[in-house]
Amino acid sequence: QVQLVESGGGLVQPGGSLRLSCAASGFTLDYYNIAWFRQAPGKEREGLACFSRLDDRTHVADSVKDRFSISRDNAKNTVDLQMNNLIPEDTAVYYCAANEHYGPCYLNVPHKYWGEGTQVTVSS
Repeated sequence: QVQLVESGGGLVQPGGSLRLSCAASGFTLDYYNIAWFRQAPGKEREGLACFSRLDDRTHVADSVKDRFSISRDNAKNTVDLQMNNLIPEDTAVYYCAANEHYGPCYLNVPHKYWGEGTQVTVSS
């Protein structure tokens, strides 16, 4: 059974950093493009960043590219989202998702597998 599990969320003060991890259970991330999304209460889901299994290239949304980055940790079989200089508007549930596309990663395409999300709250 394919499962994605997010971790690393929590409460952080404005200006702080968090590193979220997306771990795979039941499969290896080698076979999937992985993306991170978030959804704040009352708002649409927003694509943040993705990682291509084809060539390890990444894409980060313009809205967060100055503060967020995505990377893969092969030793831990995770795809991590590093978030710096967090602001209250970053408060949301953060999800990782996977699709089987073999090529560049995209945020505006369907993703077959989703984790249950991890809450990030930015507040003083």
